[in-house]
Amino acid sequence: MAVQEVNPKAYPLADAQLALTIYDIIQQAVNYKQLKKGANEATKTLNRGISEFIVMAADAEPLEIILHLPLLAEDKNVPYVFVPSKQALGRACGVTRPVIACSITSNDASQLKSQIPQLRDAIEKLLI
Repeated sequence: MAVQEVNPKAYPLADAQLALTIYDIIQQAVNYKQLKKGANEATKTLNRGISEFIVMAADAEPLEIILHLPLLAEDKNVPYVFVPSKQALGRACGVTRPVIACSITSNDASQLKSQIPQLRDAIEKLLI
């Protein structure tokens, strides 16, 4: 399978190592019920102010269907990142379908509390 050209609008794009870390945290977020899958759900978490960070798939077709999310995320001061594959994002979300966007939601009593700030910092470094 050839790696397709990633849309330049998909910025910031996580490198392979960061993408693995993101998928890992997403899988854990599924277990703790801290994940909202899909562009609409991600939009809702941003509007409600419960999103820790947003993960989007750089290979969404057309990419424009999720490009409102970075704008909204910037308004709400929520870090966001693109990962290369919607298929891998779907797998990390625990579903068989491709997922083009998801949001990790905040929960103070969660076991992810320690990992989320580290990942947020890593994502914010990409934006600089």
